[in-house]
Amino acid sequence: MGTFLFDKIIFGPVKSRRLGISLGINLLPTDSKLCNFNCIYCECGWTPGKQEIKIKFHPRELVAEKLEEMLVKMKENNEQLDVITYAGNGEPTLHTDFDKIIDDTIRLRDKYFPNVRIAVLSNATLIHKESVFKALNLVEDNILKLDSAFDETVRLLNNPIGKYDTKKLVENLKKFNGNLIIQTMFVKGFYEGKLVDNTTENELVAWIDLLHQIKPKMVMIYTIARDTPSPDLVKVSLDDLNIIKKRLENEGFEVQVSA
Repeated sequence: MGTFLFDKIIFGPVKSRRLGISLGINLLPTDSKLCNFNCIYCECGWTPGKQEIKIKFHPRELVAEKLEEMLVKMKENNEQLDVITYAGNGEPTLHTDFDKIIDDTIRLRDKYFPNVRIAVLSNATLIHKESVFKALNLVEDNILKLDSAFDETVRLLNNPIGKYDTKKLVENLKKFNGNLIIQTMFVKGFYEGKLVDNTTENELVAWIDLLHQIKPKMVMIYTIARDTPSPDLVKVSLDDLNIIKKRLENEGFEVQVSA
């Protein structure tokens, strides 16, 4: 199935199904995905092996320059903007100057669009790093992935590169003291002959238990919107997502659904 990469540092603004009118920032290479996950549903495709890519981050100064150019242009044109979003071709917190780039973004946001939010979409694997943790605590929408409570399911869905321990991750997520949003992708289908379904009762009970421990200010649940690198996955229906939403709301969580 067809997937795509962002070919610029700044992209959009676009109408995000979760965030509103969003100006996207891609800190990662424009010709290759760079991530420490290899999610079977990723719209950017499969993560290349180390031997296949030359890691080259966009310099902090260039990111700030391009962002300011766009914000000035949008300000002059009286364009609407809800959020500046770090996403792009992989995991944004991998950038070696991620914390400094967030500082630059806050400065520029305050100068040109002081009422706009800053969002980071992250797989949460680097929140144990003090610089990343502090930077994520500064943004309004600190959106961190948790697709399952089970390591086995995470390995199937997300294919983490290197060690991954859900218990350790949750302990680090708890350190945000609620200043985070949990995002979860729900999918069904098959991958390499194995059944994929993180909507089962067993999955949901364990996942909700972790949410109670983490205490996020919001939970975002969504499903496939674009083509995926693994061809045998299917969307979870909006009806099923709404059933999960109602269940979460009954547990006291604020929930946003995208399908």
